[in-house]
Amino acid sequence: MLDLSWKVFTNTGNLDTYLLIKELERDSEASIESENTTDITLDSSSQ
Repeated sequence: MLDLSWKVFTNTGNLDTYLLIKELERDSEASIESENTTDITLDSSSQ
């Protein structure tokens, strides 16, 4: 999805598309961070 959004932005220069890219990146980072937190919690509880 990010690749498609980036291609649209580079071809059109549409700022709304750029903002969509940033929102998707932020959501992706938050999701990864959430998964890492869950892994750490699970690892801690198994000891």
